[in-house]
Amino acid sequence: MKKILLSLLAIFLLIEEWLWDSLTAFGRSLSQWLHLKQFEQWLSQTTATMALVAFIIPLLIVAPVNLVAFKLLANGLILQSILMEVLAKLLGTLLVARVFALTKPQLLTFNFLRVTYTAITQWLQWAHRKIAETALYRWAKQFKS
Repeated sequence: MKKILLSLLAIFLLIEEWLWDSLTAFGRSLSQWLHLKQFEQWLSQTTATMALVAFIIPLLIVAPVNLVAFKLLANGLILQSILMEVLAKLLGTLLVARVFALTKPQLLTFNFLRVTYTAITQWLQWAHRKIAETALYRWAKQFKS
């Protein structure tokens, strides 16, 4: 049972790493393409309160997409619902990753975000240590590179 759980955790962490890294890079490219350098520069130097507002906006953007996915599911359109939810997660991760990268110092001045960030970071480090030696993880890392 432990091997199965560690394998599932390895898969989850690899997907999380890949998505976060890929979507962060895509966000940088998209930002350059949309000529958002001045806005991002302002955002990275803004107040903690404005950074928090900017961090909440992606959640507000993704919430309606999640509601559409739920409505699709309620109407029995399971595949469409899953695809809509995947779109919401990708969009949310893209936006949250970019805003967090730009505003991390300001956001971590809020105690609840600092505590949450520290807890998540510690959990991810623990999980990485646990799965780093599994055969599946080593194979996936080689495959990824």
